[in-house]
Amino acid sequence: MAQRTEALFRDDAYLKTADAQVVAINDRGGILLDRTIFYATSGGQPGDTGLLERADGSRIAIAATITGETKDEIIHVPTPEQALPSVGEKLRLNIDWQRRHLLMRMHAACHLLTVVCPFPITGAAVAEDDSRVDFDIPDAGFTKEDVTARLMELVRADHPIFTRLITEEELSANPGLVKSKNVRPPVGTGRIRLVCIGENASVDSQPCGGTHVKSTGEVGEIHIGKIEKKGRENRRFRIRFGPMPTN
Repeated sequence: MAQRTEALFRDDAYLKTADAQVVAINDRGGILLDRTIFYATSGGQPGDTGLLERADGSRIAIAATITGETKDEIIHVPTPEQALPSVGEKLRLNIDWQRRHLLMRMHAACHLLTVVCPFPITGAAVAEDDSRVDFDIPDAGFTKEDVTARLMELVRADHPIFTRLITEEELSANPGLVKSKNVRPPVGTGRIRLVCIGENASVDSQPCGGTHVKSTGEVGEIHIGKIEKKGRENRRFRIRFGPMPTN
């Protein structure tokens, strides 16, 4: 039977530390906790890395965080050859905040790109320094410079980014909220988490379980590094931090 982990990051993506209790160790040595601040790989965003600190001060390095049988079962994967904690043991959780914050900024940037390029999404991958979003576009008609300029307009406007919950019925009544061409948000819980941008979601609103910064201004300077043709109707946009290179 799948364990259920309270995902603290869903309500507060800025938690860097928290206390938790070990509820299970799986047959591969994965650590399951009653609650966690570690985001598990999902939706194109990689899982968190970091440390679990034991009462005696020793630390367990976490190399990856993944989901188990369900999205609510979050497994902390330790680096090899470490002493594992015991079921019932209390731990102090510490995520690699610098890495997570880069991912939060990048994930928000990917959402902004879907505003600038309002086409069906065929794939996406968030990374610390070079992310991509693939769109179903027959003829791109976009330049790196134009898309970058429009992205930076949204960044400089410093729009708020927030989440809200809607019912599955509300999502069914508003199918345009789903931007992905092939992937539907998970259903069955009765609730869908929307990530919204702008006052009253005036800029964007789409289902997403990832972590994001609190405002578009916090994304910082970004640019489109490359637009690649991937098939007849597929265009891959690569987002990078910093100003666009001049050469």
